[in-house]
Amino acid sequence: MPLEQKQPRIEPLDPPYNPEVSATLALLGPPIALFRVLARRPELARAIAAWGGYYLSAKSALQPRLREIVIDRTTALCGADYEWGVHIAVFADKVALTREHVRSLGEGRPSDACWADPAERAALRAVDELHSTNDLADETWAELVAATGADAALELVLVCGWYHAISFAVKALRLPLEPGTRPIGTS
Repeated sequence: MPLEQKQPRIEPLDPPYNPEVSATLALLGPPIALFRVLARRPELARAIAAWGGYYLSAKSALQPRLREIVIDRTTALCGADYEWGVHIAVFADKVALTREHVRSLGEGRPSDACWADPAERAALRAVDELHSTNDLADETWAELVAATGADAALELVLVCGWYHAISFAVKALRLPLEPGTRPIGTS
């Protein structure tokens, strides 16, 4: 059954872009619909670019694979097909997520057999708990810190929260899937 395509609540900007919008889009990355909506408010877009740029850089305490696992699971739990689709299309192969990993991130559990790495299992349990309770039990926090370190645990909580916000935005904006991306639960 095909997904119902809704009209975006705020239309993404279309080219030609004025110089300020062009500079803003250059900071954000490829001109996907979300970035073209954010570029309507260059100050906002620049602030978001700084936050996102940190997490996509080598400065982050989260390794790229763990970061993507956190983002993918968060967007899946939020039902944010747009953001899920972008991240799976752009990053899944780069961080060696198999088809089984992707399926599990969208519909599975942290206990699925594909998650053999203790840090990945701990991260998934933490994301699921944050999503369902808005908190982490002491045991969950201790397991996460033991598996990833305190700095990565802190960043995991922040990335999870950030992608809740992004998920809220893309869903509320009714952004259609980007070309070449797929919704949660499809392969």
